[in-house]
Amino acid sequence: MNKQLALALVLAAMSSAAAAEEGGLSYSYVEAGVAQSRVELPSLGGGVSVDDVRANGGYLQGSVALGDAFHLFGAYRQGDDDVAVRYRNVKLGEAEFDLRQYEIGFGYHHTLSERVDWTGELSYVGTDVEVDRGGDFDRADDFRVSVGLRGNLASHFEGWAKINYTDGDAYDSEASATLGALVKFNQTWGIVGEAEFGSENRQFNLGVRASF
Repeated sequence: MNKQLALALVLAAMSSAAAAEEGGLSYSYVEAGVAQSRVELPSLGGGVSVDDVRANGGYLQGSVALGDAFHLFGAYRQGDDDVAVRYRNVKLGEAEFDLRQYEIGFGYHHTLSERVDWTGELSYVGTDVEVDRGGDFDRADDFRVSVGLRGNLASHFEGWAKINYTDGDAYDSEASATLGALVKFNQTWGIVGEAEFGSENRQFNLGVRASF
């Protein structure tokens, strides 16, 4: 009886390890969590300045695979911050800053090895900003091109890196870099973190991902 139990445990462990090795990169997933958007604001001159924005909030994003090489993806993020206005470093008051951003795009991925994919993406980015509940700005429309690598660094750890170029109303020909990682609990669930670094805009995400 004990030998049969030991054999069953060995077979189960081998099966679990094989499943982990066979688990490739999934381009169908949904994730949600907390987010922060940072925006560097220019000085207004005459001794008047505005603190940089750190809008804390949440995000939701996902992707759907279209066959073996293409995928559609989308994202939504929201955050707010109370931004100080200063005159010669003396605080004059605060203004409430609300940010909503949408992204939808189309991607292509090509297998370079058993563990690594090359990725290319084209997306539309829409940004809404509201100041002090009533100062709505017009929708800012931007387009983004991204290229990068995504791979399984270990059986339960995935990482990716991308270079982005964004241009339009809110972004002025801005180049940025994205780094991300996914710690997998199993084939479905994992903890995901991602950071994007640009010259004037930075974004940070930490959430839970379900892959399909």
